Parts: sequence; C-alpha cells; structure tokens
Amino acid sequence: MITRRALAAGLPLAAVVAPAVQANTAPQRGTGDLGLVIERAAGSVLVVETTGRSILGRVEGLGDLSHASVVFSRDERFGYVFGRDGGLTKVDLLDRRIDRRIVQGGNAIGGAISDDGSLVAVSNYEPGGVRVFDAATLDLVADVPAVSGNAARSKTVGLVDIPGRAFVYTLYDAGEIWRLELPKNASPKITRLTNVGKLPYDANVTTDGRHYYAGLFGEDGVVHVDLWQEPLKATRVLDGYGRGEAPLPVYKMPHFEGWGATQGALFLPAVGRDELIVIDNATLQEAGRVATHGQPVFAVARPDGRHVWVNFAHPKNGVVEVVDTLSLKVIRTLQPGPAVLHLEFTPRGHEVWVSARDSDAVIVYDSRTFEEVARLPAGKPSGIFFTHRAHLIGR
Repeated sequence: MITRRALAAGLPLAAVVAPAVQANTAPQRGTGDLGLVIERAAGSVLVVETTGRSILGRVEGLGDLSHASVVFSRDERFGYVFGRDGGLTKVDLLDRRIDRRIVQGGNAIGGAISDDGSLVAVSNYEPGGVRVFDAATLDLVADVPAVSGNAARSKTVGLVDIPGRAFVYTLYDAGEIWRLELPKNASPKITRLTNVGKLPYDANVTTDGRHYYAGLFGEDGVVHVDLWQEPLKATRVLDGYGRGEAPLPVYKMPHFEGWGATQGALFLPAVGRDELIVIDNATLQEAGRVATHGQPVFAVARPDGRHVWVNFAHPKNGVVEVVDTLSLKVIRTLQPGPAVLHLEFTPRGHEVWVSARDSDAVIVYDSRTFEEVARLPAGKPSGIFFTHRAHLIGR
C-alpha cells in the first residue's frame, strides 16, 4: 500500500510499491471430482479424479484396510479412512499425504462425520462402542462404551450421521439401536431402543435423515426407526421375508450402506437369498422382489434412481447386474472381472466405477450405454469413495 507520507516525501514510485507476489506455478485443482480407492492388501489408497479418469497418486501406511470405508470433510479436501485395525487416518487429497493418523481401537468397522463437519465417529468391535474425535486434530471428544445392562460390551455396527451433530448405530450383540447426540457445550445424550431384534448387523439412513433401517442377521426381518417421530420407536418390517424354506448358507453379509434408494423405495439385499427386496418408504411394506444372479452384497442406485447396480458374494462375484427400477427386472449383465467388491457413481451419475479385486483393476462404465470407458490399475482394490459424499446425510 502506498502511504501519504511516502508520496509527500517524493520517493520514487518503485521504492514504495511492494514487490509483486510470485505467481504459483503449481497446477491448481478443485476437489469436486476427487476420490479415494482402497488398495486393501497394501494398506494404501489411490487418489483419483473422475473428469479425466486418472490416478493422481498413492498414499501409503494406512494399516489394515480389509474392511475400510471413507468419509470426507465439508470442504472435500480431507478423507477420513477407517481401517479394520482401529486406525483412523486423515488423508489430504490435494497434497496426497497423511495429515494425521491414530489407532483408536483394536477392531473397527467404519465411521461417520457430523453434519457440521466437526466430529468424526468410529464404530468399534473391540472395544465395543463408539469413539468420537475432533475432525481437525483427531483428539478424543467422547468415548461411549456399548454396554447394555450387566452384559459385556457389544460390537457396534451401522453407524451413520444424522442432522444435529448426532449419530445412530446398532449394538450387534445386545440387539439395540442407539442415538448419540453431541450438542455444542453440553454433555452427550444417548437414546436407547432395546429388544429391536437378534443381531442387527448393518444399517443405513435415507438421505433426508428420516428413515433408519437395520438388517437382522439372527432373524428374518428388518428394523425401522422413524427419526422424525419422538419418542423414537423401533418397528419390525419385512417380518419373515425368509431365507428360503430351508436355511441357506450366507457367503457374505450384504451391506445396507450400499442399498439402492430411489423415488421413495429402497432396494435391499436379502440375507442368504438370490434377490433384492423392495420396500415402499411411505407404507413400510414390501413393494416387490428382484431375482438376481447370486446373493447381493451392494445394491447401488444411480443418482437419478432409474437403475440399481448390484454386485454379489462369492462364488458368483465376477458379475454386476443392472436392475430397472420400474419393471423390477435385470436389464444388463456385465462381467468386470473376478471378485467385484464395490461400485461408486460419479456425482451426477454419468459413469460408475467398479472395483475388481482379483483383476487388480478399477473399471469405469458409461452408466447409460453400459460400455467400458476406462480401466485403471489398482492393487487389490475394494472400496471406492468420491468427495460428493461430503454433502450427503449418512454417506
């Protein structure tokens, strides 16, 4: 800034003008098309961008990623990676490095980030319970043991964020659902729903933050909680949908966090059955079934809800089927490669990325023509997570 005193002194203009700021020659990049691909065997993640369908770099040293998942900061710069070994790693997507890392438990099963982006919660098998951390520093904010009555700590599963700096999750061993609220400058508040069913193994919430569904591994059925109604109440839906006339082997537990949510309906993988079950969100009644190639693991809806893409458990896990949500029919079968583990759509759904673990590749498809448009090398890839999840409830 040129001061009046300098001008009055008659100093040359060049003497009073601050030197020009050196231009930054490094390429600038936004975060809206970035994502992370889990390389589960190596304990690393790939930083990818979806516009050019390319790998930008690799970040190593993240521990056991055999059941890893990711949430993102509100500004999309940081990904929080939840490792099976209890590791919580904050990855800088722009600098492509570990920003912070802690090992907060012995066996973890995923996590969530609060709606204001300030809190990261981790769901633990060992020790059973949920631990909550400051998103900036990874300092511990709250430790909530999953203890019901005189029983031992329970494994916690199905952890999701809901509006109001709050989380909901299930207690697998105890058969309960808890809502954990963490208001600013106040003590945590827990609401417990007991006797919800036997072994609630996974759960999810609709993107409006209203409907929380938990699958039951120990019984035929699904539990529903309407989070807009107080007091909270757990209601059984799809009672007795059946594992078949005789119990069928369950090759892999389906993942409710990968359900297909469309136009008021949910496409849920059935436990131990070769089908999807469709729930009408308005009536909580079954609205149909879709016969599938094998036991579904993830049922992922294209963002517009027109199609649901499905992958399957071993030994039929080399196939992806595309389901038409109007006719409830499979309209296309794809074979990306052996051991398809995950699917992720680009933010507006024009493409879908598919991880094929045993092909060491991520395959990108045009979601409307079903043509393969790219194939990226990746070491035993599993989960694929794009930054637009930062702005979705429960993702």
